[in-house]
Amino acid sequence: MFGREKKTSSPDSSPGNEHQYQNNYYDPDVGRLADNDHDDDIHLHFPPSRERRLLAKIDLRVIPVLSILYLLAFLDRTNIANASVFGLQEELGLADSAKYNTALTIFFVPYIVFEIPSNILLKKLKPHATRFFLGLAETGMFPGSFYLIGMWYRRFEAQKRYSFFFGSTSLAGAFGGLLASAIGKMDGMRGYKGWRWIFILEGVLTVVVAIFFFFVIPDFPENAKWLNEEERTYVQARLRKDQGRSAVERPIGARDVFNVFKDYKIFLGGFMYFGLVVPAYGYAFCKAATIDF
Repeated sequence: MFGREKKTSSPDSSPGNEHQYQNNYYDPDVGRLADNDHDDDIHLHFPPSRERRLLAKIDLRVIPVLSILYLLAFLDRTNIANASVFGLQEELGLADSAKYNTALTIFFVPYIVFEIPSNILLKKLKPHATRFFLGLAETGMFPGSFYLIGMWYRRFEAQKRYSFFFGSTSLAGAFGGLLASAIGKMDGMRGYKGWRWIFILEGVLTVVVAIFFFFVIPDFPENAKWLNEEERTYVQARLRKDQGRSAVERPIGARDVFNVFKDYKIFLGGFMYFGLVVPAYGYAFCKAATIDF
């Protein structure tokens, strides 16, 4: 349908091409297709108007689901700030600021430790199976969503989707306080303090939505049943042209991990994200107490 794919030789069988593959972290063993590979056939079967319709179809199935899940995840991890206003610190003996800060920080220990293993598992499991790991420690939610978006869109297309996805945290901050304030008025109902009801009701909402989205969240393009065969082939072809092959069947080895740590851009991006997330979480964890004060 898209023309016969040109065969590329393995780096091991072509010593002269070893340098060509060493920086291809998407798949070190399979080089990127030449610029003209598939290009003619892609546009022959998928003119720009049809491509836009296909992207809109993908947008409706991928981005809203991930954004809602991340919104709820962010709401759950920051609602402790709202709960503290309704008596959490006093009832649990966390009035000492050191104890309360420890309770805020302890969440990030497994979150950081298991982020990389969760994405390695994501390659072996279908994306919707990571809901278990979200329930365990929310480890796979954020990096897994970025990984999945990258499996559907070309790099220049993914930037807008990343921004929309990350912007869902703003919605959590916008109505999280109002929701907690309304739930907090249930103080004393069935013998529970208001802060307990905040965790119960917001947690139940996340569980219900996660169970529903287990059957809705999209897998990788090659497994998407809501696309026809021609659409699946086209999506995979355009990604191969932009990024190289996904190599789902190839196991991740120590060399792949080492190659990541050799790339200075990973560390630059990490420091940039550090500068972004520290004030964001600082505001999310302290705003309720500051305003209440």
